[in-house]
Amino acid sequence: MKRYVKQAGAKIRPVVRSLPGFGCRAGRRIKRLVWEQFNKNIYTRILFTNVTTFVLVLAALPALSNFAVKQATYDRIQQELLRKAKRVNYALLRQPDREQGASPAGQPEGPARDRQEALKLLAEIFDTKITVFDTEGNITGTSAEQELVPGSKVDGKYVKIISGGGTDFLRAVDEETGRQVFAVTIPMGSSTDEIKNGILLEAMPANLDLALNKNRLHLVLGGLVALVVIIFISVSLALHISRPISRLATTVSEISRGSFVLSADDQPLDEISVLTGQLNKLALSMQEIQAESSRLESERARLFAETSHELRTPLTAIQGFVEALRDGMVQDEALIKRYLDTIYTQTVHITRLVDDIMILSRLESGNITVQKLPLDLTTLVKGVVTSMEAMAAGRNNSVLVEKETDNAIVLGDVDRMEQIIRNLLKNAIMATEDGNIKVSVEAERDEVVLTIKDDGIGIPPADLPHIWDRFYRAQNQRDYNMQEKGSGLGLVIVKKLVQLQDGRIDVASKLGKGTTFSISFPLFKRK
Repeated sequence: MKRYVKQAGAKIRPVVRSLPGFGCRAGRRIKRLVWEQFNKNIYTRILFTNVTTFVLVLAALPALSNFAVKQATYDRIQQELLRKAKRVNYALLRQPDREQGASPAGQPEGPARDRQEALKLLAEIFDTKITVFDTEGNITGTSAEQELVPGSKVDGKYVKIISGGGTDFLRAVDEETGRQVFAVTIPMGSSTDEIKNGILLEAMPANLDLALNKNRLHLVLGGLVALVVIIFISVSLALHISRPISRLATTVSEISRGSFVLSADDQPLDEISVLTGQLNKLALSMQEIQAESSRLESERARLFAETSHELRTPLTAIQGFVEALRDGMVQDEALIKRYLDTIYTQTVHITRLVDDIMILSRLESGNITVQKLPLDLTTLVKGVVTSMEAMAAGRNNSVLVEKETDNAIVLGDVDRMEQIIRNLLKNAIMATEDGNIKVSVEAERDEVVLTIKDDGIGIPPADLPHIWDRFYRAQNQRDYNMQEKGSGLGLVIVKKLVQLQDGRIDVASKLGKGTTFSISFPLFKRK
């Protein structure tokens, strides 16, 4: 038998040892699961928070309610006991035999029995137990059914209370029934009498714990009903808050599919409407950034293609002439010289093209800044015209400053302004042969207007809107026999430099009659 008991114990022991660990693991698993559900979304957070808060309040409410009810009940019982004690004292004072301090054994049987009956009657009337005792603690009278035993005494604490002439309340637990027992002790007699006896009233009220349990039960039942209501309200509130957020999250995902406008009309909450408005602004900004990025990428690709195309023609020519010279296919000195001149001309053209591309790239990226200082536009124009007279004479042209004004002070960068004038004059000279180029500077109200007019080949109306495009050349200029080929970027650079100095440029042209460029700059007024 002992062997079987040992075997069973050996099998059960590992199981018992594993239970605490299992409990810990299960507790951690439950805690992790609850935490994951709590952090899942707004819906679960609101629901968990409201229900948990209500359960905690519901758990604390019965304890607080019991405490408050007990205190109120104890105070009421004590006040009632005090009132009864005073009435008992008054009734005893009216008894014929007031000598309650004598020993019951030394008194006649009649008065002692009458006093006993009087105490029992008062005890029945006031539903209390009444005990009369002297200053030594000896019991001289009681309403109890049992016989009064000589030498019986009350607790010494009651004696101390009446010896001081005071009144006090005491509360204890009955050892037999386990119920609360309330006691009040007062001195017997009037306030002017010498204290010889005390009155002790003891009452055992109805079962207070039963009433408190009923009250607790009612609170729990009411709390459960309220909990159901709280859950319903929490679910409705959570859905009311989480539903528009979920809808908004779904709508925001459309941004990745190219839809940049969100609807804020059907949002029930002000916060969601504000968030939707901010997301709309962000979406529009993203749309603008994406459009600008696409435009820049397209411009970059077009610039690369145009640059490659523009470079391919001169490089092909240079490669052909160099191969002919290297292979000894050309022996004539004059032809060799012409080949070398062509190679040089194409090299100069490539250099100019690369320089213009670099300048344009810096202008478009904002890496070129201008130093705006007051300058006299008339003086600057005269200097540039003088420097380009030899170039004009090479094409049998004349450059004249037709109009000028003394009040032509503008804010600008001298070098960039000279670059603008030189590029426009060069274009005019190249488009004109055996003609005149007229330059004028005039002050009109708050502006200074620079005009460069030629009587050259002009620009066709169909080509006029495109002259500000990169590498664009009018058809007649492409076919016209020019001594020097341009890069196709000059006018683009001119326009950007003019805008960079707060100016405005316009063009008017008639085919076969010439072209007029007008540039306006704000007039600088000295203070």
